Amino acid sequence: ACPACGPRLWFRQGDRIEHGDEALGRAVEALKQGAILAVKGIGGFHLICDAGDEAAVARLRARKQRPAKPFALMGRDLAQIRRHVHVPAEAAELLGDPAAPIVLLDKREDRGLPEVVAPDQACLGFMLPYSPLHRLLLDGLERPVIATSGNVGGLPPCTDNDQALRQLAPVADGFLLHDRAILNRVDDSVARWHRGRMWMLRRARGYAPAPLPMPPGLEAAPDLLALGGELKNTFCLVKQGRAILSQHMGDLKNAETFDDFRHNLSLYARLYAHRPRALAVDRHPDYLSTRLGQSRALETGVPIIEVQHHHAHIAACLAEHGWPLDGGPVIGVALDGIGHGDDGGLWGGEVLRADYRGFTRVGTLRPAPLPGGEQAMRQPWRNLAARLFDGFGEHWREQAPVLAERFAATPVEALVRMLARRQHAPLASSTGRLFDAVAAALGICFERIRYEGEAAIRLEHLAASHPAGDIEPYPYALSPQGDVTEFDPRPLWPVLLEELARGAEAARIARRFHLTVAAGFAALAIEAARKDRLSQVVLTGGVLQNRLLADLLRARLEAVGLSVLEHQTIPANDGGLALGQAVIAAATCLNE
Repeated sequence: ACPACGPRLWFRQGDRIEHGDEALGRAVEALKQGAILAVKGIGGFHLICDAGDEAAVARLRARKQRPAKPFALMGRDLAQIRRHVHVPAEAAELLGDPAAPIVLLDKREDRGLPEVVAPDQACLGFMLPYSPLHRLLLDGLERPVIATSGNVGGLPPCTDNDQALRQLAPVADGFLLHDRAILNRVDDSVARWHRGRMWMLRRARGYAPAPLPMPPGLEAAPDLLALGGELKNTFCLVKQGRAILSQHMGDLKNAETFDDFRHNLSLYARLYAHRPRALAVDRHPDYLSTRLGQSRALETGVPIIEVQHHHAHIAACLAEHGWPLDGGPVIGVALDGIGHGDDGGLWGGEVLRADYRGFTRVGTLRPAPLPGGEQAMRQPWRNLAARLFDGFGEHWREQAPVLAERFAATPVEALVRMLARRQHAPLASSTGRLFDAVAAALGICFERIRYEGEAAIRLEHLAASHPAGDIEPYPYALSPQGDVTEFDPRPLWPVLLEELARGAEAARIARRFHLTVAAGFAALAIEAARKDRLSQVVLTGGVLQNRLLADLLRARLEAVGLSVLEHQTIPANDGGLALGQAVIAAATCLNE
């Protein structure tokens, strides 16, 4: 940096402040001594410590109140990263790309980093330095650093020096600051490397807001604004034949994140001189993004287009691959936690015959009770009890003595009464909650999850650790219910419980369960494709970020000659919803 013009760098630790080169040298020494530092980057602050110092990483977990969620890492160069993870040549190119995403790569057995960095994980997330300050800092260190978001308590990462000094003081031992203002917060992008390709999990710094071409047939759509979902929110502008998908916003239930969401909506409107002719929102009436859209529609008089959650997931994948408006319908398999269904129910394991103009529900996971609503999303034992109750009735515990000791520590009696009376236990066809139930049966996150998706992530890791071998799916049923066929997983439970009782290997059970889910949804998709003489299937939704499940499902579909589209550059999770809403709204407007 120019010594006259800046930006100026300083390091603050307690009452001691150093400037310039002395600041950098002091920060390096503090890291070597086990300190946790708040470091100002380009789009926000990071909390950084020596990744090889187990005590420092444990302190960071305790102070940030993040007991188990994996930490991201920053390595000085590829040679350093290769000591800890396997880096194929193409993945090295992705790491070295100017976008510099965090890339999830398979751990080496001799990885040399403490387990506390990423407990119970098969991958580590690494990025290379993407700013000169990061590079200078890591040049002075022999080991990678933890580089996690500079925030606490679910707040967005800090962007302002004073804000960081105030909010991060309980976590950081020192602050490496500069006077170059961060005008707009942008998180690190996250991708997974698998099967020789990148799979985007969080699209932000380096990728957003790079425009995407609207699919053929939708180029003439008017200016539109799609407001996305409530979790992993992004929004999307349509302008002059392009879709402009925002960076990752996060959980809108957090007040600061919602403020940031509104700030970015205004910023994008100014930057792109954008005045929407229509608004697109999720059909869920209680999403904050939906409520904001409804409020803006009333204020401005523009029409509002409600888009079903899983239809948006499928449309996002189609748009990513440039599927034309007149390309005809596809069979979409959309697996996630929960989305608002057209029948007012809670959907989450859906097979839809869909195009941009509309959809028909042709298959679904058999719905099961969700006892306690949102509590069931945090406490897997509730989902396990609900699935067993659904399978065996009120006397389910007589069929599951192997689980009696675990359930003894829970208020299961009250939950059984809730299920019997059908109180506070809405039905949901949620694939995510089925994964939670099986994870709980295997003793994974039985009482509670510590971060979103923990049970399913650990179940995937366990299943992937078992060789494919000669394993068959568990029993399941396909049950026609009018025009919709249900994938009924209830027949798997007697066999799974018997395997648990005789001490079968947990990894084998986990893999067999993955095979069962893949077989059930593949059967629904194949049946629907044959009935309508379609050849294209789309795989989407947050559950299909599980690469083992996606691979097993894809293999079954391709084995019968079906073509499969999956997400790559747009997240399969709710980070892609806004793009799907945008192209569906475009088709709606052009059809009027």
